[in-house]
Amino acid sequence: MSPSVPLQEMIRAIRSARTQCEERGVIQRECAAIRAQFRQADNGGRSHNLAKLLYVHMLGYPAHFGQMECVRMIASSRYSEKRVGYLGAMMLLDEKQDASLLITNSIKNDLSNSNQYVQSLALCTLACMGSAEMCRDLAPEIDRLLRSSNSYIKKKAALCAVHIVRKVHDLGELFAPAARSLLSEKNHGVLHGAVVTHTHTHTHLITVPDLVQIMKGLVISGYSPEHDVAGISDPFLQVRILRLLRILGRNNESASDAMNDLLAQVATNTDSTKTVGNAVLYETVLTVLDIKSESGLRVLAVNILGRFLLNNDRNIRYIAMTSLQKIVVTDHNAVQRHRGTIVDCLKDQDASVKRRALELSLALVSASNIRSMMKELLLFLSSCPPELRSQTASGIFNAAERYAPSQRWHIDTILHVLTTAGGDVRDETVPNLIQLITNTSELHSYTVHKLYRALITDISQQSLVQVACWCIGEYGDLLLKGDCQEAEPVQVSEDDVLDALETVLQSHMSSPATRGFALTATMKLSTRITENVDRIRSIVSIYGSCIDVELQQRAVEYNALFKKYDHMRAAVLERMPVIEKNSPGHTNGESTGEAVKEVQPVRVKQGEPQQPAQPAGQVDHIILLSAFLRRRNRDPSVEYMQHFFTSPSSAAPTVTVYDKAGVSLTLSCEKQSDSGLTVTLTASNSTDSDISSFTLQAAVPKSVQLHMKAPSGDSLPARGAAKVTQVVMLNNPSKVSAECK
Repeated sequence: MSPSVPLQEMIRAIRSARTQCEERGVIQRECAAIRAQFRQADNGGRSHNLAKLLYVHMLGYPAHFGQMECVRMIASSRYSEKRVGYLGAMMLLDEKQDASLLITNSIKNDLSNSNQYVQSLALCTLACMGSAEMCRDLAPEIDRLLRSSNSYIKKKAALCAVHIVRKVHDLGELFAPAARSLLSEKNHGVLHGAVVTHTHTHTHLITVPDLVQIMKGLVISGYSPEHDVAGISDPFLQVRILRLLRILGRNNESASDAMNDLLAQVATNTDSTKTVGNAVLYETVLTVLDIKSESGLRVLAVNILGRFLLNNDRNIRYIAMTSLQKIVVTDHNAVQRHRGTIVDCLKDQDASVKRRALELSLALVSASNIRSMMKELLLFLSSCPPELRSQTASGIFNAAERYAPSQRWHIDTILHVLTTAGGDVRDETVPNLIQLITNTSELHSYTVHKLYRALITDISQQSLVQVACWCIGEYGDLLLKGDCQEAEPVQVSEDDVLDALETVLQSHMSSPATRGFALTATMKLSTRITENVDRIRSIVSIYGSCIDVELQQRAVEYNALFKKYDHMRAAVLERMPVIEKNSPGHTNGESTGEAVKEVQPVRVKQGEPQQPAQPAGQVDHIILLSAFLRRRNRDPSVEYMQHFFTSPSSAAPTVTVYDKAGVSLTLSCEKQSDSGLTVTLTASNSTDSDISSFTLQAAVPKSVQLHMKAPSGDSLPARGAAKVTQVVMLNNPSKVSAECK
């Protein structure tokens, strides 16, 4: 290809290349010819060659060797060369390159040129790639051009001033007087540039009435072919003015009052059937919501956003919900009026609109609409995309925790979520629901029946299966009685219950944690049923050789309870005590981190026989087994120890960790350092006989160092005549979260 081919032929040759390799070859040959011509002193085709090089740059190929040619062409006296040179500078140069400093003097000279088009080239280039140093040097020239009598130049100078203020903010005061004088211009281009300049300079010289007057002229003006866009008079200028009014009215009551009437006029007179009108209305809404506007005007703004929700354009619906999300706290009642439309957006096909609708729907839930809103949200949960299930479930849990009309409704709602999306809920959902069920003793029979029916229907939802197993283990006797006034009674046999738990244990869908729940539930049923204890013993013994270490450990310990300590099994496997959390603002999935306390167990009623005291030398085993089973069931005393180990306080109140068969054991902690903890164990005997050979044992993880000092004695006198104390020193050098047994 000849070096002198015109630009059009080079473009045609590049486009006709059949492979990328062939295209690179064409460009390399042309670039070599351009370089050769750049080296020639007298080159009549300089602008022609630079134009071809700029096209090569647009295709993504290197063209840096043309930078100095741009500098030379900018200094040329020919307008044709100067135009291509400035274009090349804007494309090939930036403020980080030293070559950009070489054109500063040329730009300054061209700003004083008598030709308005040459001045325009210099202004455009400075506004595009001017560095902070160039802006400081040329700012006086721009200020001079802002006062020019030429509207074309003033428009370009105003936009150039915006770039200078962005680079050097201190220069904003320099342009403020000249920029304000531009607001009296009739030319819309100059007005647009003036408003943009004031927006970036944040000057106090401009007054709200000036802008209100300009905006009113645009709103009430008749048809103007020069500025009309789809029936709206210069929407670009209107949007710019509204943004500036928003800045001036923010936290300024007097300025807000001055623009309230104008905003109401724009909101009511702008056509909302066209996209252009919606753009102006949206900026109006943002301005109303951001300034100290009247309550009636804010309601009008919310209603406009409500109309946006009915628009066929998904982008308009999305920005409407985004805006409503920001004001739902401050203007809750106004947003509530559009609740039905917002809920309908949950059915939208667009994923972004659906997510915004979900967030807004959750924010609209209140005590007065909890039932209707939860019905819609549960319906959405059953068909929502997988990526939204976790967010939906968490939102439903939080709303139910805050506004549940009754405990039964609360439990039913959470069970519905677990049945629908049990695999997408957070890990803390299971213990939170267990706590809720434990605290509602009047619903134990109803809950265990409902969970049993859910368990035999579907065992794929792991969270639901874990809660069901826990409830069956705790309240299996209520299930077998079939005495449930809240639901239709179902006759369930012992074999049916054990079959269901065995199905969970053997299912490939059950996780190790779920199998642990099922095995513990099976073990607890050994004290709640009468005819199938041997079957339970057989089930437990099978898992003594399970490949899962955790499950194997449970089975081995449960087997030991059957063989060696069968006389204590009923006491050890009794129901868990009620657990309460000292966290008034607690919501599902969001623990405040405060301590957890155990409500004291119900005392033995008068006339009921007390369990006899255990033989000497066996009390230590009682304590160990009870501590083990309580750890399996998330005992509060363990959480108390974990909380205190990481708490900044140095002391904590004494806690009773064991109180069975007349033997009471209390625990008190004192923090010695960031990793050191002193635990004092105090045991007492309230029975009528002495206990001898009394020992206390403790076990800790490998990350914690344990040192047990000598106890104060090895016998517990009857009727609390004396106590046995033992000090345990714990050290956690690596500060790993630990669990003590």
